[in-house]
Amino acid sequence: MELRGLGNPGLAFPVKALAAVLAVVTLIRLAVAATAPLAPDETYYWVWSHALAAGYLDHPPMVALWIRAGTMLAGQTALGVRLLGPLAGFAASWMLLDAGRVLFPGTKAGIVAVMLLNASLLLGVGTVIMTPDSPLLFFWTATLWTMARIAAGGSGVWWLAAGVFGGCTLDSKYTALLLWVGVGLWALLVPAGRSWLRRWQPWTACAIGFVLFAPVLAWNAAHGWVGFVKQGGRVEDWRPARAAGFLGELIGGQIGLATPLVWALCMAGLVVAVRRAWRTRDPGWSLLAALSLPPVLVFVQHAFGDRVQGNWPAIIYPALAVAAGGLLPSRRWWVGACALGFGITAVAYVQAATGLLPLPARLDPIAMRLAGWDDVAAQVRMFQDSTGAGFVAADGYALASELAWWMPAGVRVVGSDERWTLTTLPVVPIAGRTGLLVRDARQSDAPDPAVWRGAERIGTVTRGRVPGGDFAVYRVTAVGDLPMLPAR
Repeated sequence: MELRGLGNPGLAFPVKALAAVLAVVTLIRLAVAATAPLAPDETYYWVWSHALAAGYLDHPPMVALWIRAGTMLAGQTALGVRLLGPLAGFAASWMLLDAGRVLFPGTKAGIVAVMLLNASLLLGVGTVIMTPDSPLLFFWTATLWTMARIAAGGSGVWWLAAGVFGGCTLDSKYTALLLWVGVGLWALLVPAGRSWLRRWQPWTACAIGFVLFAPVLAWNAAHGWVGFVKQGGRVEDWRPARAAGFLGELIGGQIGLATPLVWALCMAGLVVAVRRAWRTRDPGWSLLAALSLPPVLVFVQHAFGDRVQGNWPAIIYPALAVAAGGLLPSRRWWVGACALGFGITAVAYVQAATGLLPLPARLDPIAMRLAGWDDVAAQVRMFQDSTGAGFVAADGYALASELAWWMPAGVRVVGSDERWTLTTLPVVPIAGRTGLLVRDARQSDAPDPAVWRGAERIGTVTRGRVPGGDFAVYRVTAVGDLPMLPAR
């Protein structure tokens, strides 16, 4: 890719300015990643990184591999867990820039797309918080980039790259199946795509993707297909009486996470992409429609049965950001959208790193996820010291993961959640030994007698001002041996 103007001397300065913006944004994201406490999902995936496998109950293994790589480079720290997120965001931005260049040559479509996507909370937060969406968005964007090259008349070697990136996308999250659906629709319905079906490269790309995803399939087959059952079971939800509320939450959540003006421009890009794909079968516009419309329809359908989590539709925005850039919106619109988006993201960064704004806890979603876990661990440690307990257990995966992250080295943290038995975590011999069990204080039932005996509640620990942040502490005796979580 020609950095100097991308083949157009008039774009040289904007691209240099864009490089500077991305460098600054990436450094800021790395700083926030290093200072903000880890969310429970992040510590959960960090545990995975110490028990690498081809699959887990919730997701494929890519997030665990990313965390393992990051902690090898930056240590068992928050920055280590999150390191690859900001770096991948930087690399994906350049891919998106080139995708916009080849689909809309001679325009600033790629620059607009990169700025819009980076200004959104979805990418601004998604590159700082390490979840399966981090590698998913990177490999999804990489596949979009390779397919844009193909749509613009590139050589067959780009199909092979698409197979690699597409396979890695499947190894990141099961919703990556929608990416393969989109590419398949483009190849079947667009003349430029159909012409490739008589050649070997697309079929080889499919084979490459299958080979990369085969270990995940094998893991599921060996574990009763639990990953597919857990995620696939969502499609059975059907509560149309609540659809209006769920749809309202879906739209409102996307306006907030994409930021309002970025969302509006992306929705305009969706409408135009679908219209031009339908009328003209233009290869570029059809590709953008194929990679965005199927996920939109799936999430709308899901909203007729259950709530759509705000991060799920993040996969639609790389293509829609390029589509918005292809519309050539006026400078006032896209610059205003970026200014608003970066401003909102900056506030989120400051709040995550410092908790500066004195918001009520119930109105502070960042504190609800991140704050107070170190205090919980410190209080549990005091109970352990006073009782001489030989281990600390938790029956919720989130709490167990946070305790493993925060408790000092040498403290055995074990998990009684059944999901741990699906991992390769070492099982420690604690049967007959006395320890502490920490569980949500809102649970009214007694600790499971099949796992614990002689349970005696001895106190409560709290996450401070976080609503629902109280945990009951029990002295218990283990009935059997349990998996031990790693320590830092």
